[in-house]
Amino acid sequence: MVRVDPLLAPVFANFTPTHVEHVAVWLSEVFGGPAGYSAELGGHQGLLRNHLGLSITEEQRARWAELMIATAEKELPDDELLRRRFAEYIQWGTRIARAVSQPGVEPGDPGPVPQWGWDGLV
Repeated sequence: MVRVDPLLAPVFANFTPTHVEHVAVWLSEVFGGPAGYSAELGGHQGLLRNHLGLSITEEQRARWAELMIATAEKELPDDELLRRRFAEYIQWGTRIARAVSQPGVEPGDPGPVPQWGWDGLV
């Protein structure tokens, strides 16, 4: 869907289907699942580095978040708190991704993959 969205296509034009898998592995780890992103894809540092130089606009960030949250509404269990926490994480995380995507940003050492739980950021 993002590859054909007029606003998001420029950001996702060269992304492969494995990108979707990587997003799933990341989200799994963030929400307490296996540490696959840390073990195989570079952890938090790797994720931030993947966004370097993309120059994501606020409109693109908001649109991606909107689509992710809408998809979660369809796919996640019918649990208001779960859906709210997921949406909060998406809003929080996309703001970080946008910030590190700007020209000249060097993310430094962000530490481990953030963990998100029933009360938000752990």
